[in-house]
Amino acid sequence: MALTADDCSCIKAIWPSISGHADHYGAEALYRMFLAHPQTKTYFPNFDFHKDSPQIKAHGKKVVDALTDASKHLDNIEGALNKLSDLHAFDLRVDPGNFSRFGGVVVIVLAHTFHAEFTPEVQAAFEKAFCGIADALGKGYH
Repeated sequence: MALTADDCSCIKAIWPSISGHADHYGAEALYRMFLAHPQTKTYFPNFDFHKDSPQIKAHGKKVVDALTDASKHLDNIEGALNKLSDLHAFDLRVDPGNFSRFGGVVVIVLAHTFHAEFTPEVQAAFEKAFCGIADALGKGYH
């Protein structure tokens, strides 16, 4: 489902606040994902899974930085994430279902963080965007 101009505006209005604290929001989302979906830990054999561990913060920042790049290319998310898709499919061999799981966790973190600003319309925009991101990251598996 393509993002509308309104969807893009919703995402672009909040995203600078997220990207400015990439390690914090990324770590929060990863920590929650590891708790809710413990099978995802298998891809990180040397991680300290405690909240705000250096490994979770560093990887969380890396993930949010990639999402920040995607947020700058909402009209071509697939193109923006092509290399990352190939990396996950061919080198890391990550279960592509984890992409949508992570997107769902990020939506929870955003709703928790941006109470008033995270209206139903903003939530819908982010959910559509994360569906597109999960699809784009899954392209390397086809």
